[in-house]
Amino acid sequence: MLLIGPPGAGKGTQAERLSEAFDVPAISTGDIFRFNVKNDTALGLQVKAFMDAGAYVPDSLTNEIVSDRLQKPDAVQGFLLDGYPRTQEQVLELDRLLEADGTALDAVVLIVADTEEVVARLLKRAAEQGRADDTADVIRHRLAVYEEQTAPLIDIYSSRGLVVTVDGLGAVDEVTGRILEALAQRGVAVPVTSGDAASAS
Repeated sequence: MLLIGPPGAGKGTQAERLSEAFDVPAISTGDIFRFNVKNDTALGLQVKAFMDAGAYVPDSLTNEIVSDRLQKPDAVQGFLLDGYPRTQEQVLELDRLLEADGTALDAVVLIVADTEEVVARLLKRAAEQGRADDTADVIRHRLAVYEEQTAPLIDIYSSRGLVVTVDGLGAVDEVTGRILEALAQRGVAVPVTSGDAASAS
């Protein structure tokens, strides 16, 4: 499963909820990047300049990281990707990875949100968390980059009949409920063994 939406639409929060409900790992490229930047790893040094400028990390580097992560034992039975793919080249790479493993996507959850609401959310988060990559100018640049590079991916996945569109505004529980209901209508139901986690959402 993929989560797609503009920065600040709530993907990270919903990824955690869905990860618990479906008992699969939530894999966030942004979290992986920030962890490495914070710990001054070799990867962190490579991606820091891109993140500080509000630009995407190059496809080749991102693809390598995701490929490695999907080979981990906890992702064998399923996974949730948050923040990947973001470009058409990354879509093709993910197609190749899934085909090699004999698997396919069940759904692509598109979380939509008003632009000004997103900017306000990210500015608030920047103040709370002290994130240097979340200034007003960088946020608007990231949103512009999203529209230019990532929004076209929605058309690709829509043509495959995979997209489920959900309103990302409102209480966290409400949004989670919308996503689970929309997925269930597509036949992607929460496993019985994880029912308690889903009902808690």
